[in-house]
Amino acid sequence: MSVAHIGRRKAWAAALAAVFVALTLPAVTATPAGATTTAYDDTYYRDAIGRTGPSLKASLHTIISSQRKISYDAVWNALKVTDQDPSNSNNVILLYSGTSRSKALSGGDVGDWNREHVWAQSHGSFGTSAGPGTDLHHLRPTDVQVNSIRGNKDWDFGGSPVSGATGSYTDSNSFEPRDADKGDVARMILYMAVRYEGDDAWADLEPNESTTNGSVPFHGRLAVLKQWHQQDPPSAFEERRNNLIHSTYQGNRNPFIDHPEWVEAIW
Repeated sequence: MSVAHIGRRKAWAAALAAVFVALTLPAVTATPAGATTTAYDDTYYRDAIGRTGPSLKASLHTIISSQRKISYDAVWNALKVTDQDPSNSNNVILLYSGTSRSKALSGGDVGDWNREHVWAQSHGSFGTSAGPGTDLHHLRPTDVQVNSIRGNKDWDFGGSPVSGATGSYTDSNSFEPRDADKGDVARMILYMAVRYEGDDAWADLEPNESTTNGSVPFHGRLAVLKQWHQQDPPSAFEERRNNLIHSTYQGNRNPFIDHPEWVEAIW
């Protein structure tokens, strides 16, 4: 056999071996669809990265429970900063309607805006004391009358149109925010469920599938909130708000704005 022929046989054998190696090696795991990375992964979220399920929830609870608390009166001025209209520094953007309203119109009269607890105070009976009652991650400026219509209702699709909040609907026991706020609401509710686990004198807040929760420390409906979270991803407005609450007021973050994929990883 010629040297050239031997050389060709060796080259063919090497190529064949490479094919078999490629077939038998484990596939490289791709980054999960929708996974994100942030500037906080190596610092703030360091102990949560790589976890899933109850382990992830427990780790995030520990991380975000380290926060500064503010008074309910201080919430007025904080919301004027966190929810400032990007196009008009004299106004705030109202949840449920998207209306831009003067910061000076904070109060309790018709035409004013007030402080909406997205996780209703009665769902856990925490009132307005420092803790869940003043946690900016679920407090938003809202039209006084729209706030009253929402009341302490759970979250679900359907109902009649809400006067003063085009695109929002309500029935006897549930409220549906306009499409642009659906994800915001979902991420605020799920933040509260991770932040308050019953280990710091406050109730253990959890999402469920009910729309008749009343005064128990639950908020529904989880399946709907997950759908809204996917339908309406975090916006630049939410991200700015999250950064301000972290840097200026509470020192903690809403992890579901930073890592939207963690909702499915936990629930």
